[in-house]
Amino acid sequence: MKQSRTSTGWVVALPLALLLLLTAGGASVSAQAVPGDTGTASSGLPLALRNVGFEPPLNGQLPLSLRFKDEAGQDVALGDYFHGKPVVLALVYYGCPMLCNQVEQGVVGSLKMLSFNPGADYEVVFVSFDARESSEMAAQKKTAALGHFQRPATAAGWHFLTGTQESIDGITQAANFRYSFDAKTNIFAHASGVMLLTPDGRISRYFYGVEYPSRDMRLGLIDASAGKIGNPIDHLLLYCFQYDPSTARYSATILRIVRIGGLLTIFTIVAGILIFRRRDHALDPKAQGAH
Repeated sequence: MKQSRTSTGWVVALPLALLLLLTAGGASVSAQAVPGDTGTASSGLPLALRNVGFEPPLNGQLPLSLRFKDEAGQDVALGDYFHGKPVVLALVYYGCPMLCNQVEQGVVGSLKMLSFNPGADYEVVFVSFDARESSEMAAQKKTAALGHFQRPATAAGWHFLTGTQESIDGITQAANFRYSFDAKTNIFAHASGVMLLTPDGRISRYFYGVEYPSRDMRLGLIDASAGKIGNPIDHLLLYCFQYDPSTARYSATILRIVRIGGLLTIFTIVAGILIFRRRDHALDPKAQGAH
């Protein structure tokens, strides 16, 4: 009898442990998240920063017909990278002495934590917004990214593009990415972030800053892929977490977690009762004699 009580307590505790785990995961706050009004003009900002910002319109369509050069110098269309898979896209410039390098490292570091692979499950595209940059510079950035990512077989899923000012204007305007150039320092003032795009080129999610939690990146890719990648646990987590555009991160949806916890509690209690009734029936001499 003592063993039965212990087993029952363990069965009931399962959903409670899961509930605590999900809640703890949602409580972590990403240090890179910034308010949704990033880039709004302020009289206290330097003139070069007043028109700098990054506010991608969710569900906004990127112009996939825009032409660029890839890291090998080949002429490509942006739409060449949209073929049934989600796309991770970042706007950077390869000669950036500070922020862009951190964005690139943040993307690589976050994706490295995932079991999903570029080329097989999604595509990664970096686009330079400096029309003066060359394919050689793009190739150097790809080599560095692959060296950090340490999965050589995924090379076909990484793309580093350069383009004309016309193409750059087309993609930055569609993404609502605003920057300015300081001729004295030869440096661009710009915001930082990354976008997750649907297989047809619409903006599904975006994350601010230079560090992107792997949990948010994973959930965002599953979201952007319309459920085509990920396992059942991933989709359960996606159900329990909701994307908040104002903070550009995924947060736990407590009501959904409570509902799942309640369903799991009922299921485990019922399952426990059935198991113990069968066990008691098997040990009952009268039941055995009846057979």
